[in-house]
Amino acid sequence: MKNLTLTLFLLVFATVANSQQNTSVFNIKNFGAKGDSITNDTKAIQTAIDACTEAGGGKVWVPAGDYVIAPIHLKSNVTFSLDYGASLLGSQNIDDYKTDNMIPSREGNSECLIYAGNASNITLEGLGTIDGRGTPEAFPRFAGPGGKDNRPRLVRIENCKNVTFSGLTYRRPAFWGIHLVDCKKLHINGVKIDFRNNGANNDGLDIDGCEDVLVENCDINSGDDAICLKSSLNPCKDFIVRNCIVSSHTAPLKFGTSSSGGFINIKVENCYFYDCPMGAIKLQIVDGGTMENIDISRIKVVNGGSPIFIRLGNRGRIYTANTYTGTDNINGVKPEGAPVGSVKNIRISDVVAEVNFPDREQDKKASYKNADYKTEELTEREKAQAGPIMIAGIPGHYIENVTLENISISYPGEGTKAEANAVVAEDINRYPEQYFFGVLPAWGAYIRHAKNIQFKNVKMTSRKPDAREMIVLVNVDGFVNE
Repeated sequence: MKNLTLTLFLLVFATVANSQQNTSVFNIKNFGAKGDSITNDTKAIQTAIDACTEAGGGKVWVPAGDYVIAPIHLKSNVTFSLDYGASLLGSQNIDDYKTDNMIPSREGNSECLIYAGNASNITLEGLGTIDGRGTPEAFPRFAGPGGKDNRPRLVRIENCKNVTFSGLTYRRPAFWGIHLVDCKKLHINGVKIDFRNNGANNDGLDIDGCEDVLVENCDINSGDDAICLKSSLNPCKDFIVRNCIVSSHTAPLKFGTSSSGGFINIKVENCYFYDCPMGAIKLQIVDGGTMENIDISRIKVVNGGSPIFIRLGNRGRIYTANTYTGTDNINGVKPEGAPVGSVKNIRISDVVAEVNFPDREQDKKASYKNADYKTEELTEREKAQAGPIMIAGIPGHYIENVTLENISISYPGEGTKAEANAVVAEDINRYPEQYFFGVLPAWGAYIRHAKNIQFKNVKMTSRKPDAREMIVLVNVDGFVNE
């Protein structure tokens, strides 16, 4: 009995001790942070984070205020919690963005506002805002990497485990938004991303080579790709994306462009995609790697461009330290060295999509596009952006085993007889964007270099007359439309 009492006492003591440790709070104000929108509070906030880690972990509390920073390093066992009314404001001086003690980025330059590397058990939470203030006026629109004019990311987390994003609003990165590389056990829940019409390359979530990932209940409005899976080295594996509302000028959902590691066991369900003039769902293998066991379902697309683009190409890029991410060589010259990958076992079901030509007024608001329309007639690019389903491999390398089921798509029509006879370039090693292929000779689906493609209850309608065929098949083995 005496031993049992002692054991119970020790268990209770340990529980209380652990509870106290996990709820230790480090108020950044106590470490000298001002939050006056003028003082650079980087040192004060970093000192609070370091003290939290040295104490074994806890919560770093950011009360209401406007805190200028650049950059801060999150560390293991830290919950970084922002109150309502608390804003972290990125410095607009690139000289403040030191990259000491950071893992060099494999894709693009390494500067960022918030960083973590080789750490575990990190949480960013709360009702506050992380605002990069990365406007084109502060950072040249297409600058970097490699010089004084580099543009910092908003968040960069590399090789970490057990990372949680909960709540918070993320705004105005100079470059990409939230970039997560080679991480395991990620949970992104209820975040708001507001990057539209800020600057170039304003991706929402770039998740590169990560495993065991859950993205849910997010509200994303990005200038560039919104939910973008990449695999510059390792595969993206065992993902769930669900219950997200997403808008993007480029793509609400994209796998690629970097694809060396591949994409395996990915499930996307119950999402609403809107105002996405360059396309909705883009699945791409162009730098080697394998894409397989992809299940996308319950998707609503409103005011979108081409609804589904599945591409196997051979750009062949091999990602090394600070590989340039730009598209100066989008036309390509020759494959860059990586072997051709594979795309197979994809199921897309229960999709309702409304395809429209781009909204010119929205384009004019995009500060990075500088749209200039000189006639009232639709341009070739505008018509190409509102293209059909496109599934395209390359000669000798087929896309295999794709099922589209319970799909309903409304297209704008207006295709001409001349466009019905269009010759579509192979563009084997070109950067993969569907509209680069021009206006396709089909208004509903164009499929080339593919095997075992099944359409089950796929309904496609054209709102205006279209002189093109509904479905065009080129070098396709085993197409079923039922």
